[in-house]
Amino acid sequence: MKKRPTITDVAKHAGVSKASVSYVLNNVKKVSQSTKERVLLSIEELGYEPDFTAVSLTRQRSQLIGIILPLVNQSIASVMRENTYYNEMISAVEQRARESGFDLLLTGLSRPEHYRTWVQKRKLDGLLFFGLFPKEIYDEMRSIDVPAVLIDTYEEHTDRYPSVNIEDEKGAYLATRHLAELGHTRILFTGTNLKNPVENYRFQGYQRACRESGIASMHPVETFHYHGFKSGYEAAEKVTATDATAVFCTSDIIAQGLIRALFEQGIRVPEDLSVAGFDDIHSSRYSIPSLTTIRQQIQLKGDAAAGKLLEAMKGGSPEPEVLDVSLIVRESTAPLSKGSA
Repeated sequence: MKKRPTITDVAKHAGVSKASVSYVLNNVKKVSQSTKERVLLSIEELGYEPDFTAVSLTRQRSQLIGIILPLVNQSIASVMRENTYYNEMISAVEQRARESGFDLLLTGLSRPEHYRTWVQKRKLDGLLFFGLFPKEIYDEMRSIDVPAVLIDTYEEHTDRYPSVNIEDEKGAYLATRHLAELGHTRILFTGTNLKNPVENYRFQGYQRACRESGIASMHPVETFHYHGFKSGYEAAEKVTATDATAVFCTSDIIAQGLIRALFEQGIRVPEDLSVAGFDDIHSSRYSIPSLTTIRQQIQLKGDAAAGKLLEAMKGGSPEPEVLDVSLIVRESTAPLSKGSA
C-alpha cells in the first residue's frame, strides 16, 4: 500500500518549512504569494490530504454545521423518508454550506442534555433548527455559545434567534380562496395538529378565506401525526365521511397520501373531490393528477437560512425573514360539478 504523503513530504517537495505549509493550510497570511503557490502545487502533485481534525483544532473550528430535525418515534428516519420537503431544504443548505467550506451533520433531539452533549462533542460551529422543539431545548441553547438559525418557528421563546419563515396564513388563504372561486362551498381543512403554530396559522388563513367567500368553515380533520404519506392516506376515512367537495391539505405529502387512498376507493380527483396542498415539493408536478399547491420556494428558504447562519458565525446579526408564497394551479382542482352541488 502506498504511503500517504505527510506535511513533512509537502514541505520537502516545496522547499519550505513545515510551518509554512501549516500557514497555507490554515490560511494564515505569514507567507509570500510565491511560497503559497509552491505549497499548493506540491499538495496537488503529491495528492496530500490534510488532517481536518488537526486543522480544526488549530483554527478552533470544526467546519461543521448541525441540522436538528423533529423526532418521530425517537428517530429522524420517518421524517426523512416520507417528507421530501426536508430533503429539498437540506440540499439547499448543503450547497450553500459547501461553497463556504462547511459540512453538515444531521440529528434529532428530544432532551436538552442530549442537545448539549451533541453540540459540544462535535464542536459544531453553527446550528439550524427545522420546526418545532420544546422550550427546554432553547433554554439550553442560551447556555452554549453557538450561533443558531431557526426555520418554521413562531413560539415566543424563540424570538431571540434569527429565523426564516414563510407567509403560512397567506398560503392557506390563497389555496382556500382558489377552491371557493371554483364554486366549492364545502371546503375541508386537513392537517396534523392545530397546536403546532404553523398548522394554526394555516388554519387561520383557511378560515379567513371562508369568511370572505361567504361560506362556512368545516370542522378540521387532524391526523395528529407527522407530515407523511401515511397521514394523508389514513385521513381519507374521515374526509370521505364528510360532505366536502374540496380539501385543503397543509402539506403536499398529506395531499398525495389522501389522493392515493381516494383512488383506491374509486373517488376521482378532481372530478369527485378537488384537493390542494402546500409546499410545492418536486414530486407534486409529476403526480397523477399533478397537484395544485402553494409554492413556498423551499430551495430559497434553505439557502436563506444557511446564509443567515454563516453571517451569524462571522459575528453578524442577521434579521428575521419571512418569505412570500404563491398559488400554483395544476390538475387536482376543478370547478364544482353540478352533480356535487
